[in-house]
Amino acid sequence: MAKPLRGAQSHATGFGGPALAMSDLDARFFSHPFDDDKLKEECGVFGAVGVSNAANFVALGLHALQHRGQEAGGIVVHDPDQGFNSARRFGYVRDNFTSQKLMETLPGPIGIGHVRYSTAGSKGNTAIRDVQPFFGEFSMGGAAIAHNGNITNAEALRRELIDRGSIFQSSSDSECIIHLMARSLQNNHIERLKDALRRVEGAFSVVAMTRTKLIGVRDPLGVRPLVIGQVGDGYVLASETCALDIIGADFLREVAPGEMVVITEAGIESHSPFERKAPRFCIFEHVYFSRPDSILGGQSVYTTRRQIGVELAREAPVEADLVCPVPDSGTPAAIGYSQQSGIPYAMGIIRNQYMGRTFIEPSEQIRNMGVRLKLNVNRALIRGKRVILVDDSVVRGTTSRKIKEMILDAGAAEVHFRIASPPTAWPCFYGVDTPQREKLLAATMSEEEMRTHLGVDSLRFITLDGLYRAVGEAKGRDPAAPAYCDACFSGEYPVAPSDRIAAGFELKAAE
Repeated sequence: MAKPLRGAQSHATGFGGPALAMSDLDARFFSHPFDDDKLKEECGVFGAVGVSNAANFVALGLHALQHRGQEAGGIVVHDPDQGFNSARRFGYVRDNFTSQKLMETLPGPIGIGHVRYSTAGSKGNTAIRDVQPFFGEFSMGGAAIAHNGNITNAEALRRELIDRGSIFQSSSDSECIIHLMARSLQNNHIERLKDALRRVEGAFSVVAMTRTKLIGVRDPLGVRPLVIGQVGDGYVLASETCALDIIGADFLREVAPGEMVVITEAGIESHSPFERKAPRFCIFEHVYFSRPDSILGGQSVYTTRRQIGVELAREAPVEADLVCPVPDSGTPAAIGYSQQSGIPYAMGIIRNQYMGRTFIEPSEQIRNMGVRLKLNVNRALIRGKRVILVDDSVVRGTTSRKIKEMILDAGAAEVHFRIASPPTAWPCFYGVDTPQREKLLAATMSEEEMRTHLGVDSLRFITLDGLYRAVGEAKGRDPAAPAYCDACFSGEYPVAPSDRIAAGFELKAAE
């Protein structure tokens, strides 16, 4: 019988630490007020089995996945002698899971971890009990689960489960999976997890663990990434291949859409718990979310982003003197644009790599400085030049306007924006923290209206066909059968967002 989970205290103290709500000060601590014009990168998951001190591998993997979630992180491990143990903390992995004292409380050869943004659950009032992984004790022993994505029928499931007697400890959609497992009549963890996930709608890449098994599952459309690696005699699961590199693991393969892998020290079993469907991987992973040194679907993310710049230069040429990226996510596309256009590439904007948490509670004067705290213009390079600025996306447009003002203040003759994604006109319901639709600039303005609003000499976005060509679809997008999930651009949702529709969200009208 598994020993009680350390840190599994009552609701008053939470799981693995004090369940204090995140105050307004804490929210500013983790999210700068002038850094709200980018889509938040959902979450990242990592798991390891068959290794000595699995928690150390998990912490390193989560550090490599920090770009996918910077609000909080957690680790759950199992040791044959000490049972399940956990630690969940707010903030960066490097500030929490590098403490020898903490890591010594997480022994064992198997563990999973998670870094998060609050794409589901309470926003602005996050409690430690919302931080994954989640743990449940069943008749055949405990299990823990961490989830990247978003369950689009979570609210309906939650109401049903509460009506049937379930007591929720968090506001996270992921906890629904644990309760569904607990109520399953199957006689082992694997079948219970299959039962639970067959009730779930939306996008999910799941890592789960029992005392001896590491489990990975992707939803039938494969919207979110999940890969398998091997390190020595052990195995790992990760959201991206960059997390394999940091621990010296060999990439084996991706978990296929709709596949469940069950991994022990003896090897990997593959299961197919869902009806087969045509995959719809998130195309924005190629544009922005994934790290440029990762591999997605056999393709280098960096190479794809550079090719996006090539396609953008073909579609939207303009006479100029310099091509400058908006650091850092616009850099590969700017290189591609420069190579295709023949216009020199230049680092016209320099990013302050050490801003970090400098301003926990900014004064009004500092707030007004905005992006100047993060970015600075290379004035000697920009003065008198016609500048093409390449960025990955425009969401609200607030940061784009400030960057344009900085470039003009530095003496640029002209400013032209080229955006390495189509207009973001629809919210994502599959694990991305997207603003309400009316707050998306492209949902309320035409491209010319956006140009006027931003105050630039020209503004062009890559077309959806151009983006598809850049990721390897030579003929562009097939409207009858898109190869990717592109709902944030097209408004065509491959899985109906049931909860949001029930709350009044209106889908795109059929053309």
